[in-house]
Amino acid sequence: MNDLAKKKCIPCEGSTPPFNIKEIHKYLKQVDGWKVIEDKIDGFHLIKNFKFDNFLQSLDFINNVARIAEEEGHHPDLWFGWGYARIKIFTHAIKGLAESDFILAAKIDKIS
Repeated sequence: MNDLAKKKCIPCEGSTPPFNIKEIHKYLKQVDGWKVIEDKIDGFHLIKNFKFDNFLQSLDFINNVARIAEEEGHHPDLWFGWGYARIKIFTHAIKGLAESDFILAAKIDKIS
């Protein structure tokens, strides 16, 4: 869908400021179907729900997401069960969103 999926996630040590809402909306246009949620603990994060026909398809998808997360060194929060998966992405060190969060989302979009 975009060039973000071709980029590599860059580790964040906490010195990079999180994206502001203008930057978030710029990047949000480059990923498919992700929503931005804000909470008081983690700041802004990306959330997306996925639907599948059965448990094994959900598990397979989550295993693929886990493989990508390990390759990128960027680990989302994952929930899954029979016929569904939910992914939450944000950069813990800055309690918000950075380019790597959108890169990971774009890579996940390619397998969904």
